[in-house]
Amino acid sequence: MSSIFTLSILQSALELGCIYSLVALALFISFSILNIADLSTDGCFTLGCSVGAVVTIAGHPFLAFPAAMAAGVCSGYVTAFLQTKMGVPSILAGIIVNTGLYTVNIAVMGFSSNVNLFGCDTVFSLAKDLSGAAWYTDWYKIGIVALIVIVIGLILTWFLNTRLGLSIRATGDNEHMVRASSINPVFTITVGLCVANSLTALSGAILAQYQKSCDINLGTGMVTIALASLIIGETLIGKGGMFKKITGVILGSCLYRFIVAIALRLSVPAECLKLVSALIVAFAIAFPYMKGKASFYRSRRMAASAVGEDGDDVC
Repeated sequence: MSSIFTLSILQSALELGCIYSLVALALFISFSILNIADLSTDGCFTLGCSVGAVVTIAGHPFLAFPAAMAAGVCSGYVTAFLQTKMGVPSILAGIIVNTGLYTVNIAVMGFSSNVNLFGCDTVFSLAKDLSGAAWYTDWYKIGIVALIVIVIGLILTWFLNTRLGLSIRATGDNEHMVRASSINPVFTITVGLCVANSLTALSGAILAQYQKSCDINLGTGMVTIALASLIIGETLIGKGGMFKKITGVILGSCLYRFIVAIALRLSVPAECLKLVSALIVAFAIAFPYMKGKASFYRSRRMAASAVGEDGDDVC
């Protein structure tokens, strides 16, 4: 058991969990708040990864992050435009954008299926050069990604509690009520999807520098991973304020990566990871329902037993 739960597994789970938590936060905005199934996440993640990689190779590792976020905003705008202006259903709009982004991504990468960042300065390599203490040298990557996620989480918490953020949240609850309140739902949906896709692209850019490579198929299955993290976080934290929900999403992402790391440690074939992800998502979604059903049947048995006891007393 001690060989399964090691410090390296925890470290890797925290690093990847924080990186992928940005995608989970993006899905939190589009799926949980706006009630929109945005299936362009896979392509947008690769878009951020490719843009971040190309800008990093050009010698601008810090500029790679805002550049990737700007590309994600463009992706989100196109998705929102198809939904709000062209009347395309959200699921189909996401599929269309995701399909088109494949060509865009491979064009950004110079029509190559992969790009290597070895030999280029990244945020992580620069931080490693600045780290002097031995303990920090082993954990500098977690420090960087955790700092980015904390800053993004605080900004997102503040934004969703502003007037515009509350309008976006209200749009997901009742679009007709928002329109009756003289708020343009087209604008709020567009802003929400742009913010969500910028976070997805930022996650891709961070991952490109983290693993020093970018592949055209890197974003495949990202919706499943983000959905699993989101559902796990919502199940763990439950109801609460926006800060609590965002914290739950981040924790859910880290826990998901930890489960995947344990699965790999148990010699689960890498080809089966997608199946493991699907099972985790299915269980996480069904768990609240099964918990409610179990509580209902327990209450019904207690009520039946109470009625039986009352009947015995009457006799």
